[in-house]
Amino acid sequence: MNYKFWKRKKNASAKKKSKSREWFDAIIFAVIAATIIRVFLIEAYTIPTPSMERSLMVGDFLFVSKVNYGARVPMTPVAFPFAHHTMPLFGTKAYYDGIQWKYRRLPGFQKIKRNDVVVFNFPEGDTVALEAQNDNYYQMVRRSSREQVHANFTIDARPVDKRENFIKRAVAIAGDTVSMREGLVYVNGVASPMPGTGGNSYLVEFNTADINFKGYRDQGFEIMQVDETTYQFDGTPDLIAELKQSSAVKKVTSLMMSPSEFDISIFPHDPNRPGNIDNFMPIIVPKKGWTVKLDATTMPMYERAIRIYEGNKLEKAGNDWILNGTKADTYTFKMDYYWMMGDNRHHSADSRLWGFVPEDHIVGKAVFIWMSINDRSDSFFKKIRWNRLLKGIN
Repeated sequence: MNYKFWKRKKNASAKKKSKSREWFDAIIFAVIAATIIRVFLIEAYTIPTPSMERSLMVGDFLFVSKVNYGARVPMTPVAFPFAHHTMPLFGTKAYYDGIQWKYRRLPGFQKIKRNDVVVFNFPEGDTVALEAQNDNYYQMVRRSSREQVHANFTIDARPVDKRENFIKRAVAIAGDTVSMREGLVYVNGVASPMPGTGGNSYLVEFNTADINFKGYRDQGFEIMQVDETTYQFDGTPDLIAELKQSSAVKKVTSLMMSPSEFDISIFPHDPNRPGNIDNFMPIIVPKKGWTVKLDATTMPMYERAIRIYEGNKLEKAGNDWILNGTKADTYTFKMDYYWMMGDNRHHSADSRLWGFVPEDHIVGKAVFIWMSINDRSDSFFKKIRWNRLLKGIN
C-alpha cells in the first residue's frame, strides 16, 4: 500500500521537458560531441595564403587528422567552443589563460615523416601585436626596435595551443641536418627536390604584349606584371622548363638570391651565419635526448628553443652560460623539433625565418581536401575546383 502510493507520487511529480529545454539539451550535446571530435579526432581548416601552392591552393578546404600523430590534450582547457584565439564579432580573447595544463599527447599510430604536410601552432606566435596580427612581432622588432613596437601597438601573449595555425611541409625531422643552396633543400647532405612543388620566382620577358595569361594561370603560375612585356612568374622548375619552350617567350631569368647576399630576417639572424631565402648553412634539427654544446656558434640557433620552448632560465655571464642557476657547458633537449617549409618557396613565411617547430606545437596531419573554391571564377559551379574534391594530400 505504501509502496504504490510512493510510486504514484513519484510519477505525478515527474514533468515532461519543455520544447525549449529539449532544444537546449540537444545543443549542449551537439557542442560537446563536436568539440570532442574537433580536439581529438579531426578538424576542418581553410588554406588562406599561397605558401603551399601547388600542393595546396588558396580556397582549399581540408581535414586535418589529430589521431595520426596522437591528439594533443588541450593545454588551455577553458576556452569558447569553435573559436581559436579570438571571439567572433567581439574581438576579445576566446580563452582563459589562468589555467594551463602541461603538454601531453595521446598515442598516435605514426611519427612525423619527412615531407608530411603538417598543421602546427606558429612558434613565434607567443607574442602578438594585436593591431598587426598578420605580421611577426619579432620581425617587427628587428625592423625597428622593441620600444617603438610597444609604443605603437598593443602587445599580447598567447599560450602554445592558442597561437596561429600554420600549414607547411616537414622537410626535415628531429636529428636531420638541413641546408639550402640555390633554392634547393638538402637533408643530411642529399638534395631533396619535390617534383611538382618547391616553386620559385622568375622574370619572364615576352616578344609581344598580347599574351593569353589565363592559360598560364590555369597551368599553375602566379603572375605579376613588371612592365609592358615583362612579368614575374612564380612556378615550379618543371613549369618553367615548359614555359621556356614557348615561342612567345623571349627570355627567362631566375630571381633566386646569390649565396653571398645576407638577409638578417633569415634564421638564426646572425651575421656570422650569412643566409637568405634561397641559401643557408647546415643546421642540425634538435632531437629529444640530443646534447648540444653551449657556445657562441650554437647559441644563436638553439637559445630560443632551450629558453622559451623548453622553459629553462638561461643567462649569459661573460663567456659562460648559466642554466637554471648553474653554470653549464651543454644542454640535452627534452623534445623533438621539425623544420617546416612552404612549397611556394618565394612566398612562404616558414622555418627559414623563425627556425624550429617544437613537438608540443604540432596540431595534426593534413589528410585530404573535401572542397576547393576558386574565387577568380564568376559562376558558382565554375568556382568549385571539381578535380580537387576528396583529393588526398601528399
